[in-house]
Amino acid sequence: MEKATQKLVLSVYNMEGQIVSEREVSPAVFGVAVNPSIVHFASVVQQANKRTVLASTKGRGEVRGGGKKPWRQKGTGRARHGSIRSPLWKGGGVVFGPRTERNYSMKINKKVKRQALTMVLSERFSEGRVVLVDDFSVPTAKTKQAFGVLKKLPLPDFEKGKKVGIITAPHSTAVSRSLRNVPTVRLLPVGSLNVYDLLHVPTVVIPLASIDLIEKQYAASPKA
Repeated sequence: MEKATQKLVLSVYNMEGQIVSEREVSPAVFGVAVNPSIVHFASVVQQANKRTVLASTKGRGEVRGGGKKPWRQKGTGRARHGSIRSPLWKGGGVVFGPRTERNYSMKINKKVKRQALTMVLSERFSEGRVVLVDDFSVPTAKTKQAFGVLKKLPLPDFEKGKKVGIITAPHSTAVSRSLRNVPTVRLLPVGSLNVYDLLHVPTVVIPLASIDLIEKQYAASPKA
């Protein structure tokens, strides 16, 4: 006899902070067992792939000067040297120094990447830090108005300066314009959700339009 799957339900709030309905969410997105090693690996891969190589040193064949032997080989009483570009000299080449050819990129399977993202969402759900809103629209694109909506929602520690992430649906330009300069708000487009950004927001606000897209994209297993 198969064990019945427990339903996962979230309250849906309006822009005034009042509960207007309930929404059943997918266990494949919000009910996944968390494996910290997978989440950590996905976060490390993402940071490694964003890393920009800036440091670059010159070898003895690239530094300026050194065409002439500093002094003759014998008879001076000094150690023999053939070029001032030697790594032994100040201003000479660098041995085994950092180069721009270094590659820090790492690979991760699509299934593992998706699994890590659902694990973070599931952890936020289990902690009670996923807030659904029926609509998050700010017609005038005013920061004060959008910030006032967030203050009415049950966001733990938001008043104390903790960050909150808003998963925005496509074409949500008014919301993006009104909250993009607020330091305690991180806008997370639903089309580019990632583990690193989700880990840095203790609470997530999801409009109903966005959660439909999330479940459609992440509930099904990716094709091999």
